[in-house]
Amino acid sequence: MDYCTKPFFFVRTLVCTAPGHFLYQDRKSPEPTPGRAILRIRRIGICGTDLHAYEGTQPYFTYPRVLGHELSGELVSMHDTTGEAARFSIGQAVTIIPYFHCGTCGACRVGKPNCCVQLQVAGVHIDGGMADFLSVPLSALVHGSGLSYDELALVEPLAIGAHGIRRANVRSGEWVLVTGAGPIGLGLIEFAKIAGARVIVMDVNAGRLQFCRDRLGVAHTIQAADANVTEQLIAITDGDMATVIIDATGNLRAIDNAFSYLAHGGRYVLVGLQKGGITVNHPEFHKREATLMSSRNATRADFDHVITSMQAGLIDPAAFITHRVCFNEVATEFAGWLNPVNSLIKAMVTVSQ
Repeated sequence: MDYCTKPFFFVRTLVCTAPGHFLYQDRKSPEPTPGRAILRIRRIGICGTDLHAYEGTQPYFTYPRVLGHELSGELVSMHDTTGEAARFSIGQAVTIIPYFHCGTCGACRVGKPNCCVQLQVAGVHIDGGMADFLSVPLSALVHGSGLSYDELALVEPLAIGAHGIRRANVRSGEWVLVTGAGPIGLGLIEFAKIAGARVIVMDVNAGRLQFCRDRLGVAHTIQAADANVTEQLIAITDGDMATVIIDATGNLRAIDNAFSYLAHGGRYVLVGLQKGGITVNHPEFHKREATLMSSRNATRADFDHVITSMQAGLIDPAAFITHRVCFNEVATEFAGWLNPVNSLIKAMVTVSQ
């Protein structure tokens, strides 16, 4: 029976009830309400936020919570009272911008809805997309633009990388050091390359560094545990060091250490997030006249940039997918993705074909 004509039914939902615990539940289906759309979820990408939530280490998080914000789906219903949805059609493949903003706070008014004062991120502050169907604001919809469901589910994490590179104002030819070669780090690497930068990647995981060399064509990688990291950077950059450093680890030690790798006049962007404070040697930072900034989420412009780059063949998102499971396997497979021996880059969940 067509979803739009079926008056009531229950949908499968996977709930993270507490750190380390998942529970499948049947919940009442979302109903069309003014200003919102209903999606039949097709794919869910698993990201670091989901993994940290399962571990119990994710900031801004409470339980129970339905995880999932890297989503693609089929548009099955809209309740539009303003004409906002005129660009979309029922049955269309879409993804979403999962950062639901108020539209009226100071950040929203200056074009920064990604850091809205009242921001609600699906799967973090409110329930996300680990379910058969999800209700989202019409303003969150993003056209599928001919991309596959797998590709659309990877737009959001790649947009995080695109936004970080835009925040850093990366210029062609400059040295960019990306610390952390997880999924977000890989997006940063890709968009740094698109911007024309010379990329260096640092990580503690030798397998991920090999992935960067083999699959992304990164010429310069550094094992973060090496005793001579500074000397390696000096050799690679001919003494200039990195003019841009972007942290994608969220690891306090990695964040603090990287200050010493920054070129004079350089920019340091924190994309990764950790719960505590960071330590800055003020004289060292000051003499560099360095810039420190954070990069949070992404904007529609970043989503558009990712989609355009995919369409142009500048990024092969399928290269990131290392694990695939069906929705009913997530609860049993999830803990294994935390084990480094399984070499997870990106797990893709198929909810429905």
